[in-house]
This record gives sequence, C-alpha cells and structure tokens, in this order.
Amino acid sequence: MTSRKIILLAAALALLVAAPIGQGSYIVYTLCSWLLFSIAAMGLNLTLGYAGQVSLAQAGFMGIGAYITALMTMAGIHWIFAVAAAIGACFAVGLLLGWPALRVQHHFLAFVTLAFNTLLFLVLRNEEEITGGSFGLVGMPRPSFFGLSTDPNLAFYYFSLVCFLVAVGLMWWILRSPWGRAFRALRENPIRAESLGLRIRRQTLLAFAIGSAFGGLAGALQTPLVQFIEPGSFTLVHSLKVLLMVVVGGSGFFFGPMLGAAVVILLPEVLRFTEGYYLIIYATLVIALMVYSPSGLIGLGQKVWDKFRPRQEARRDMQKGFQL
Repeated sequence: MTSRKIILLAAALALLVAAPIGQGSYIVYTLCSWLLFSIAAMGLNLTLGYAGQVSLAQAGFMGIGAYITALMTMAGIHWIFAVAAAIGACFAVGLLLGWPALRVQHHFLAFVTLAFNTLLFLVLRNEEEITGGSFGLVGMPRPSFFGLSTDPNLAFYYFSLVCFLVAVGLMWWILRSPWGRAFRALRENPIRAESLGLRIRRQTLLAFAIGSAFGGLAGALQTPLVQFIEPGSFTLVHSLKVLLMVVVGGSGFFFGPMLGAAVVILLPEVLRFTEGYYLIIYATLVIALMVYSPSGLIGLGQKVWDKFRPRQEARRDMQKGFQL
C-alpha cells in the first residue's frame, strides 16, 4: 500500500471519528444508519459485484439478524452472543436458500430471492407469538462492554463504527484471499473458471452465504439502534434500496457500497432544503448517473481520471524534456 493511500485512509478514518461530534441526535442516527447499511451493501456487493449473482433478499437476511438479536437480547443474553447467532443463522439460511436457487442464474435467481424475501415477510407478520406480528418488537436494550454503556447516541455511533471497521477489514481479507480471486474469476468468465478447475457452484454458494451473513450483522446492529423492529422494515423495497446502494456506488468496487450507501442515505437529507422537490431531484440525479455511468460513482471517477491522466503524463514528460 502506497503512502498516498495510507494518508487517504487515515484522513477518512479521522473524518468518521469526528463526524458526529457536536451534531444532534437525528444526524447521529443518520450516520449510524449509513454505517449499518454499508455493511449490508458490502455483503450484497460480494454476491453481485464479485460473484455476479443478483439477489433481492438482503433485507430479508437483515430481518433474520434483527429478530434473532432482538429476541435473544430481550431474553437477557448479551449482544455479542446474539450477533454470533444471527450471523451464523444468516450464513446457514444463505446456504440452504442458495443450494436450490443456484440451479438458476442472474435474473432467475433474483426472482427466487424475491420470493424468499416475500415469504419471510409473511412469516414475520403472521407469527405474532414470536415476532409480535404487525406490531413488531420494542424495547431492545443497547449493549454494554466492560461497564461502558452504548445507550448514549454518540457512544452507539462509535460502537457501530467499530463494527463497521471490523466488517471492512474482514471483507478486505476475503477479497484478497484465494476465495476473492475465485469470486472475480467466476464473475468475469464462468466457463474459463470452470475449465481451470474452479468449482463454480461451491464458490457461488459461498459468496451468497457470506453476503447473507453480512446482512445478518447489519440487522443485528439495526435492532439496538432503533430499539423497535417490525416486518415492514425488511420488505422488498428495502432489498431494492440496498441494491441501489451497490449499483450507485459501483458494483464490484471495494468502496462502492460505502459510497452508494452515503448517497442513498445521506443525499436525501442534504436535499431537504428543497422541501417537496427533494425526491424529484434525488431520483433525477440517480437516473442520470445510471444512464451516463452504469458502473456507478467510482466507475465515473475512474473514467474522469483516465481521461485527464494522459494529458498530465504528457505534460510531465514535456517538463522533464525541458529540464534536460
């Protein structure tokens, strides 16, 4: 890693640490929402951007993680054990769903995951004795660690930030491991990857399950953040919202989900000053981006960089020639 990248990462980390200081409760809540949706989008980016499989069930996995965490913490179990159970359950459900679903590909897989998300919503709404039905669950406690409570909004933000950084580090390790290289090979050319000995179904299934586990972690953070969950928070609309984050930021780029989540979560808040027109402006900007840069914001940035980079290099060569 070059010194320039280290400086940029250090500056980004400092910005994340300083962002909520002096802000109101709503701004801190919005920043926490961005962190947890970034985690969910990272998981979907692994499935879509690296393994090349479309999933519309990420909100469903967030719901599984949220309800497991809520039920366990309300029963007096610490959040650490609850989140471990939530992540493990989402990984297992991802394997079970992916095994028959991966017999189909691309948009057919999207329909299967859409059906799963709808089925999960019906189960959460109708099993009132366990999930509270349409009324949901309320009063989930925020965790404490070594006597330090995360009840204050600022404390919970830093707790969410630590979870976010752990998720980022884990995803960075996965993508640079042999698994990550296999995922990229699978996305680029499945036939060539199979001819080189790569087990396509196993790798695709693994990417789907890991992405589902990240969704479970995001749901486990959403439970203590809002301290109220109900089935409507995990419908198809929210899965499409996570998908939009991945596409807008840049599918297949490491920082794409984080940038996309910032646009989807934070941009509407920035545009609030336009009052009733902010949704129109927001939708127009997203449509324009998708028309002119299907690879998202990071892809657009790379195009601009590649366009001006040759001129800069030529200018440097001319300067060196004059100096000689």
